[in-house]
This record gives sequence, structure tokens and C-alpha cells, in this order.
Amino acid sequence: QLVESGGGLVQPGGSLRLSCAASGFAFSNFVMGWYRQAPGKERELVASISSNGGVTSYADSVKGRFTASKDNAKKTGYLAMNSLELEDTAVYYCNARRYDGRWIDYWGQGTQVTVSS
Repeated sequence: QLVESGGGLVQPGGSLRLSCAASGFAFSNFVMGWYRQAPGKERELVASISSNGGVTSYADSVKGRFTASKDNAKKTGYLAMNSLELEDTAVYYCNARRYDGRWIDYWGQGTQVTVSS
């Protein structure tokens, strides 16, 4: 399973770091993604990171502000969010995915990030 933490209320321009702790599976073999879903909108992928943490990609809307990382020894992934904007308000979900003849997916429970003055 994946357990998320670190969401909360922050002012525009502020920072938060989300954590996603894995248990019960070989986390180091899984690609990790961070998604968000704002009210009335579809879930979107904002960041992804390769299984060894060496390769990352980001949505244009967060590029340069968000940083994904992965500590396989601690079985934990992180999303550092800086220069937060009102439009970043959403529920954030972490995902671990691997293809092994079929797609294997684990999802976090979601954590609310609210950016408001």
C-alpha cells in the first residue's frame, strides 16, 4: 500500500513537501507518479520518476516549481512543491506502477493541498 502525508494549507508563494510511504511490495522496481485532481476537473499527472529515481518528467504547469524524488532505501517518494499558486489547489495522489505481464498499480489515499491567501 501507499500512505501519503504532508498536505495542508499554504499561502501563495509558499512550499510543501508531500511524502508517499510504500509497504508490502518491491517499491524500488516501480515507477512513481504524482497526480492531482481539482474540484470539477479530471485527474492529471503532474510528475513522474523512474524506478531508480534517475529520470523525472513534469507537466508544463509545474515545471521548475515541483521536484519529484524517490528514496528506495526508505521506500518513500516525495514531491517538493515550491512557489505554490492558487491553481495548485487539489487533492494529490501518489501512484506506483510496474508492468509485469499486466499493469500493477498502487495508489495513495490522497492528500489535500490548499493554496489560499
